[in-house]
Amino acid sequence: MNLSKGFLLAVVVLFAYLSLLLALPFFQYILGAVLVAYILSPVQTVLERRGGISPPIAAFGLVAATVAGVVVPLVILIALVASDARRLVENADTGSVGTSDLERRIEEQTGMSVDLTATITDSAQGIGTTVLEQSTTWFSALTHTAVGLGVAIFLLYYLLKDGNALLAWIRELTPLPDDVQDDFYRELDAVMWAVLVGHVLIAIIQGTLAGLGLLATGIPNAAFWTVVMIVLSLIPLIGSFLVWGPAVGFLFLTNEPVLAVALLVYSTIIVGLSDDYLRPILVDRYADLNPAVIILGVLGGVYAFGVMGLFYGPVVLGALIATLNVVNDNYNELEGAQGVQ
Repeated sequence: MNLSKGFLLAVVVLFAYLSLLLALPFFQYILGAVLVAYILSPVQTVLERRGGISPPIAAFGLVAATVAGVVVPLVILIALVASDARRLVENADTGSVGTSDLERRIEEQTGMSVDLTATITDSAQGIGTTVLEQSTTWFSALTHTAVGLGVAIFLLYYLLKDGNALLAWIRELTPLPDDVQDDFYRELDAVMWAVLVGHVLIAIIQGTLAGLGLLATGIPNAAFWTVVMIVLSLIPLIGSFLVWGPAVGFLFLTNEPVLAVALLVYSTIIVGLSDDYLRPILVDRYADLNPAVIILGVLGGVYAFGVMGLFYGPVVLGALIATLNVVNDNYNELEGAQGVQ
């Protein structure tokens, strides 16, 4: 390596490091924008080629639709959950939350006397103190969230508008033959859709179905628990049972045996079997990932990438498997190409 090449590589490393420092504060939002752009890119292509719409207008329309269809409902959901939590804290008395019946049932079943009202009141006071102490931190986090969402929206727009040019630039820089690149991107695309459709979409459907059961049977804070069940459904072998199972017990303890049985039957049949019917329909079209890959990817991804690791963790492991497959299929060809050069 001569001095000129070494200098250029050093400059590339320097500016890559500085660029990484700029991106790290908004890393979650960048990952989110890339994910949404990947999902919407087929729609962008259809609008451009079949609809005859210019790339900027098509991208702007998709971004506007995303904000209206995803961001706004998400803000409303967060406000709804916060409102439910506030009412629960404000009405932390025996009559409002039905603790007297629950205390009596627990004492009858276990012989232990508990004071749920005092526990709830103490918890409410602790929450209030925490809220007051953390108000400045939360305001800073809220400001960062607002800026991050703005970055994600602008990035999404340009990823949709200039996505084809970006991919062409990446292909040009990649020192691999075109057929090997085609094979690699095809494998990676299959992994992405396998995680997105067979992992995320099924989890959303299962969590939502379970949430409808909670809502129909009158479980408090159903919206919040629905979100929790969606997250839990992302983890194989765990799923939404960790929420609807205790909810069935709660209904039994509060003298609602009919609702408890109804929730148990609904969750076991509708929610439990939905995976057996949906997965073959949705996943068989794409690469099938081993549950061990999903579990390790989800749990490790959360530590490595934060919330977006729920999706990107399995993608990283699946991409490693896809890359190894491409290497195995094309290694001899690459050796021959290197020898020719």
